[in-house]
Amino acid sequence: MRFLVVSTLLVFGFSFIKTEVVNSFSTCSDFFLNGQPPVIPGILENSVSQDNNRYKLICQKYQNAYKFATLYDTQKKIPVFSAYRYTGSCRGRPRIPWMIEPQLEADDAAMREPCVNQAFPGDYWAQNASTSGNLTRGHFFPSGHAADSITAESTFTLTNTAPQYDSFNNGSWIKMEKTVRDTMNSDCCDNSKNISAYVLTGAVPSNANLLNKRVNIPSSMWTVFCCYNSKTSTWVSQAHWADNKDEQNEENPINAKPLKNLQEFMQEKYLSVSVPTLFHGVDCSKFLKK
Repeated sequence: MRFLVVSTLLVFGFSFIKTEVVNSFSTCSDFFLNGQPPVIPGILENSVSQDNNRYKLICQKYQNAYKFATLYDTQKKIPVFSAYRYTGSCRGRPRIPWMIEPQLEADDAAMREPCVNQAFPGDYWAQNASTSGNLTRGHFFPSGHAADSITAESTFTLTNTAPQYDSFNNGSWIKMEKTVRDTMNSDCCDNSKNISAYVLTGAVPSNANLLNKRVNIPSSMWTVFCCYNSKTSTWVSQAHWADNKDEQNEENPINAKPLKNLQEFMQEKYLSVSVPTLFHGVDCSKFLKK
């Protein structure tokens, strides 16, 4: 039956990433600090989805190797977050088709529309005329943070994206991503002078703002990293978040803030009973000021 699903989807011209939908992130724990995923009350606890019909754990596998991890919301059809380890970046943006995850679809998907539980390219082709501002596929693990060309290619899966307003995605957000990359290059080096940082990037769903009447357009985006700083012999972190909106000519810089502030922001936005814990095993609370 799975072959039938894939064959049917190929008729629509989709490409596939060979990922794995798993019950626990233990399969790809290397992308989390100390191998421990975040705790987001009511969503992800002890590396287990709190609603397995809705939140799916994905170990993003490409070219026979795990590249990053994603917690995916099949109801909103966007990620909750993607997690990756930053070890430096390569130049250039891959030119490959956007990929989807066939394991997110039921075996009878051949009898229905091809992507019930995730976004697909047609959602962006059929943008609602009532939506203010052009929407683009916004990376969670940006290709510009990938250490090599193969890893950069692996980021081009729609399970690693959410609709972002083009002026935001290619405005203040991408400028922040570049600034964060430069910061990690200069301040996230271990005692062997190797670059290493653990990064989480996620989205806060909107209440009812949809792309193509089915894919949630996030109200805001957030990102945070924690790394060891050999200059100070301490673990440090930086967090950023901003509203996903049409910036037009009113681009606003996204300033770095402490990890604690982000976790409090997430508690408010996700209506959590307690504050999320994004990193485990070491104290990442020290704010890296630049």
